[in-house]
This record gives sequence, C-alpha cells and structure tokens, in this order.
Amino acid sequence: MHAFSINPDATVAGLNLPASEAQSAIQEYLGSDAVDQGVYHPRAVLHLHGNGRNLGLPQNLAAWALASAWRGMPLYPLAGPIVVTGRTESGDLTTLDDDLVQHAKAVAQTVRDTLTEWRARPPASNEAAVNELLAYAARDVASRRQ
Repeated sequence: MHAFSINPDATVAGLNLPASEAQSAIQEYLGSDAVDQGVYHPRAVLHLHGNGRNLGLPQNLAAWALASAWRGMPLYPLAGPIVVTGRTESGDLTTLDDDLVQHAKAVAQTVRDTLTEWRARPPASNEAAVNELLAYAARDVASRRQ
C-alpha cells in the first residue's frame, strides 16, 4: 500500500507499507506503539506519534497546514513525522488517492518556501503567520481539487 510521510522539515517522502501489516509498519516508522489517527479529509488518515507533543518532537507545520486546509479551519499543533494513508468509506486504510498526494506535496512546498521567505521578512505576529500559512494551504488545496 502506497502512503507517504510529512516530516517536520516540510519534506514529503513516499512509503510502501505492507497492506496486511500497515498499522505495525506505521508504528515502527513513527517509533511509537501509541499512534493517533486524525481524519481531516474523508479519504485520508493522518497517523501521528501519540506522545509527540509531550516528548517535545518538533512541530510539523506542513502537516498542520494540510490538515487545517482539509478541515477548513485552524487545528491544534501537530508534532513529529506524520504518515498519511488513504481511507475507504468503511474506514479501512488504503492507498492515498493521487489528488490528495498532490495536495500534500503542494502544501509542503509552500510551507518550505514561506519559511524561507520569513527568514528575510518575518511575519508581524504569530497570528499573522498562522493566517498566512492557512491562506496559502487553502489555495493549494482548492487549486488542485478534481
């Protein structure tokens, strides 16, 4: 089963998970038996380290921006690497649809570009930064809808 990871540095990497052992492969990849699942899009599942924030794993802005754009509102912070899989109507894990992969890649690239730009021109406030990233992510997701 094809999935991908979104890393705290806003890079995206493809993963091939064994269909029959996908959950254990995700646990191994994230380094935790405690894996939380977030459904922010009806056809996708974000798999998060269950204790990532408590352990001080780095914030994952790209995954946060993507999940927020899919949900249509700002969400709580996400931390550490995150695995994204597809989701069937019955809730089973499956390969992620190509349009959703493109959403993730576009949002991650936008986050990398925005963070680079902020080094030269920092946002006026945290609220301005959040609003800017959310607007860009929403644009990326809307422009790639099928």
